Parts: sequence; structure tokens; C-alpha cells
Amino acid sequence: MSTPRTFEWLERILIPVGAVLAAMLLFALFVGLAGYPPLEVFELLYKGGFGSSFSWNNTLQRAAPLILTGLAVAIPARAGLVIIGGEGALVLGGLAAAVVGAWGMGGAALPVQLMMLLAATATGALWIGLCGWLRHARGVNETISSLLLAYIGIALLNHFVEGPLKDPASLNKPSTAPIGDALMLGMTPGFDVHLGLGIGVVVALLAWVVTRFTTIGFALQVVGGNPRAAQLAGLRTGAWLIGACAAGGAAAGLAGGIEVAAVHGAANASLIVGYGYAGILVAFMARHNPLAVIPVAILIGGINAAGGMLQRRLDMPDAAVLVLQGLAFVLILASETLYGRIRFKRAAKAAPAAATAPIVVAATGEKA
Repeated sequence: MSTPRTFEWLERILIPVGAVLAAMLLFALFVGLAGYPPLEVFELLYKGGFGSSFSWNNTLQRAAPLILTGLAVAIPARAGLVIIGGEGALVLGGLAAAVVGAWGMGGAALPVQLMMLLAATATGALWIGLCGWLRHARGVNETISSLLLAYIGIALLNHFVEGPLKDPASLNKPSTAPIGDALMLGMTPGFDVHLGLGIGVVVALLAWVVTRFTTIGFALQVVGGNPRAAQLAGLRTGAWLIGACAAGGAAAGLAGGIEVAAVHGAANASLIVGYGYAGILVAFMARHNPLAVIPVAILIGGINAAGGMLQRRLDMPDAAVLVLQGLAFVLILASETLYGRIRFKRAAKAAPAAATAPIVVAATGEKA
């Protein structure tokens, strides 16, 4: 027999899947009106993201930062916060990693790599933690402050790589000094993808365990659900808000550090590719569940990876995949209104039967 718990799980799966399917139908209409064959477009989307081992490697490499930027949104959301400024934390985390890497050149690889990733993590935590402090101390909306801080973070990156930290050898593409091949991260065992994928998966699993099975996760839910009740229970809501933002920012900063240490080898404009903004879609599609962030990041990474194939085969702009992502995001947000409707309808049908019970008891003369 079906239980309310079963219906809740069905909702969590079927509603976002339905929203994505609806987005695909609208995208098919969009590309059809633009003069491209929809079926061939979807075939190329599959081949470009998941159709070969090369495609899978490309997808997983793009999914690695998306897992972490998805967590940058999902973790603060457990405390009722909407953080959308992960892009700023990512680029500043990458900048911090590049500075530490350039400073540590010539040293032992492992300690320097750890310092690079720790510097990136701490930078991201401080940057987004500022949003939590502004929310608690000044009442500034965290969504607005995180977005504005993202623009400031990108401006700071551009300033430093084109000014004080510019490598004189980087002429056409201003960059910081390269960290050197010796400090680049290796490959994830069993995959032709850098270690950032494994790090992202481990961080997501840890975040899921903490938020799902520990008192920390319970406290975050209480603070996010009813801050007044949390205060009455003795919880310091300000500290929890700042901590949740800092944890999310740490994940985004770590993503930037991994991009420098595993992909680019230096901090430059290549860090500004929208991973922080795509992480918003990942988190909302995953319903802010750190465990679900992993497969959703792989899906979005595959869609992004297929953009190049659409450009080569059909002469479509590779940014066309952003249209699909945008449609999916809008419909995912709109589908939030559907949650709970099934349980409501079932309760409405059961109500008349319950209402007739006292009449039957009264007619038979039995005592309740």
C-alpha cells in the first residue's frame, strides 16, 4: 500500500524530471523555429555529452566544478538562504590558489598542492561568509549581496591578473605566473579526469552525511525553517547563518582552486565561464540535496560538453545549450508549486469518509 513517504519520493523524482522534459520540448520548438532539425539536435546532445569515452571524460571534467558550485547553493539553502554568487567565490579561490602555487614553486608537490586548495577554500568561505554576516548584522538580503559580490570578485580577478599579479610572459591573455607542471593535480583513479572529480564527489558525500544524519544538519533545518523557534531553542541563528554561507563559499572557492591546479595552471579570464551560475541550476534541480547534486552536475556537464558538437555539426552557436539550461531553470522553479498537491487531493478524498463516522456511530447507538 502506498504511504505518504512513497508519494513524497515520487514527487521529488517525477516533478523535476517532468520539468526537464518540458524544457526539452520547448527547446525542440525553439531550435525548430530557428531552422534546425530537433531530433538531430538531441542526438548530438547525447553523443556530445555521453556517446563515447571521450565525451564522458569531457562531461566529467565539466561536472567536477559543477558539483562544488552546486553545493555552494545547496548547503546555505538548508538554512533558508538563497546564495547565487558562487562565481565570485570561485574566481577568487582560483586566484588565491594561483598565488600560493607560484609562491611554492620548487617545493614538495603535495604540501604545496594542499596549501593551494586550502587557500582557495578559505578565500571562498570568507567571501560568501560575508553575505551571511551582512544578513545577520545588517539585514541585507543574501541573494542580492552574493550577486553583487560576484561582480566585485570578477572585477578583482581582472584587476590583479591584468595588473599587480600579471605574468610578463602572458601577452595576449593576461594571467598570473604559472604554477608549473609539477604542482598540477593528477588523474582520478579509474578515470581520465583530474582529481577534482573525486574531490567534488567526496565533498558532496560528506555534505550529505552531515546535513542528513547529524545534529548540524538538524540545526540548519531548524534555523532555516523557523529562526524564531531556533532562538527559543538556544541556537545562535547568526552563527549558523554565517557558517552555512561560509561552508557554501568554501565549496565554490575549492572549485576555483581545482580549476587552477588541475586545468589552467594559472589564474586568468578562463575561470569566468559561468560554473558558479550553472551551480544554481544544479542545486535547484537536485532540490538542495547534496547527494543528488552529483548526478545532476553530470547531466548539466554533459549538456555543456555537447555545445561544441552542435557548433561543428550544425553550425549552431555553442551557447545554444544555455537556452536549454535557462528553460530548465525556469520550469524547475515553476514546478515548485506542484509539490504537495498529490497528498492534498488524497486527503480531500478521505475527508468525507471520516466525516460520516460519527453519524454511523450515532445511528447504531454505540459508544465511541
